Amino acid sequence: MEATLEANARDTFGKNEARRTRRGGHVPGVLYGGEGRTATPIAVDPKALLKILHSESGANTLISLKLAGAGDMRVLVKEFQLDPVTHKLLHADFYRIAMDRVLRVTIPVLVKGEPKGVKQQGGLLEHIRREIEIECLPADIPENVEIDVSELMLYQGVRVRDLGVHPKWTALSDADMMIVHVIMPKAEEVAAPAEAAAAAAPVAPAEPEIIKKGKKEEVEEEK
Repeated sequence: MEATLEANARDTFGKNEARRTRRGGHVPGVLYGGEGRTATPIAVDPKALLKILHSESGANTLISLKLAGAGDMRVLVKEFQLDPVTHKLLHADFYRIAMDRVLRVTIPVLVKGEPKGVKQQGGLLEHIRREIEIECLPADIPENVEIDVSELMLYQGVRVRDLGVHPKWTALSDADMMIVHVIMPKAEEVAAPAEAAAAAAPVAPAEPEIIKKGKKEEVEEEK
């Protein structure tokens, strides 16, 4: 999937500049240009970006960024930050990509069907990994990888190597990594008094939620 997003360059980095951008109805962000390029502070429409992030491909959506004065470029969302209470966008980072160079992305794993080990043997389908890392060209990023678990019996599972070979992408996650398997349900354990007391302890105030990791140090002061 490919989407279009308009952006404007901001004057500089800093908390005050970021606050002014938000008061103006936009989300402050940073555009990273790859090797040998400096980071550019930008501002985007929060509604348009949220629409992209809530799509099937989410942060893996290939974006045609229209930056005023710089033309169109292909980018991906590198990281975005949400307010923990209102869930409003606070910040977003983007990085330019070359359409002819492979890149690494993380895609979700979708499970299809109900295992025979659940229906016939009373087992439980346990999800070990809900994402895998792959390598592909930007235009070939899949929205997800789907696996059929209908034939799984008790104590059987699906590993990365069982996904097979795909013509447009290559799995980078460990081939032996378990994704899902069918197990025998364990008896429900009663929580110990100490655990119950810990659960009742006061919860620390929520911090802004960082959705993707790897943020550059030069823009951390905007948060």
